[in-house]
Amino acid sequence: MSRPFTLLQLRYFVTTARLGNMTVAAGELHMTQSALSSAMSQLESSMGSALFRRIPRRGLELTDAGRRLLDQCLPLIEEVDQLPAAVRGDEASMTGSLVVGVYEPLASQDLPRLLRRFSELHPAVDVHLLESDQESTRLALLDGLCDVALMYDMSIGGDLTYETLETLPAHVIVASDHPLATRGVRRVSLRELADEPMILLDLPSTRDYIQDVFTAAGVSPKVRHRFRGYETVRAFVGDGHGYAVLNRRLAHGYTHNGSSVTTLDIVEAVPAVQVVLATRTGARLTQRAREFRALCHTYFAGAPE
Repeated sequence: MSRPFTLLQLRYFVTTARLGNMTVAAGELHMTQSALSSAMSQLESSMGSALFRRIPRRGLELTDAGRRLLDQCLPLIEEVDQLPAAVRGDEASMTGSLVVGVYEPLASQDLPRLLRRFSELHPAVDVHLLESDQESTRLALLDGLCDVALMYDMSIGGDLTYETLETLPAHVIVASDHPLATRGVRRVSLRELADEPMILLDLPSTRDYIQDVFTAAGVSPKVRHRFRGYETVRAFVGDGHGYAVLNRRLAHGYTHNGSSVTTLDIVEAVPAVQVVLATRTGARLTQRAREFRALCHTYFAGAPE
């Protein structure tokens, strides 16, 4: 025998799952925490299963049952939200929200243009962004905190399904007055840099990938500085503190502190990374997520906007 639950409870559940904190979710929903907690308890009773784990000092985490419910109710809520447009005969107009996770190095270059175009196509969709490192983005997607994620294929795991959008070979950057930058050859062997200091982009998964690049070349880098900021790495390289290995090529060589860097291709056969659009394996994508996926393929294929 089915137990009753309401669409409003499902909306509360989606918001609580996205924010991972009962107090924050209650504030966004303009209700008291006790009322939201009661609604979630009633929903758990209706579903016959716990939907959240309470983690001390961290907030809430979805259970496996909670993830399954989230995957199922997002398209359901979307269909309900589209009913008024369907009744008016205006089925082309999409509403609702879309949460996009993004790995930090991709956020500043690709995402602004992507979201501008998406907003032009679907102005009534409210887009939220979760920018983080690769591992945190992966976990946010697994926990249902975002619908889709733009990330690299590094350490992505079997719980996510992904589609390749772009291939990014590894390259070296050096200061523009470095001898390797002024010799007129835009290629370098990592062996030529073996004795020079390196500036490492020290993010989870990224650091492992960069180590794989050096392992493939048979070189052990001498790391001088470790930074989590992409532009911080570029600034230190531009100021002559060392070289760096990166993947995302910028359209210019300038850095935030006014120095400049030069990009050099790597002679050795080293692994590249793929820019991917990832989703939870088995998740039913909303129409909003499907439209964003289609736009990503168009954008990265270089088709006219």
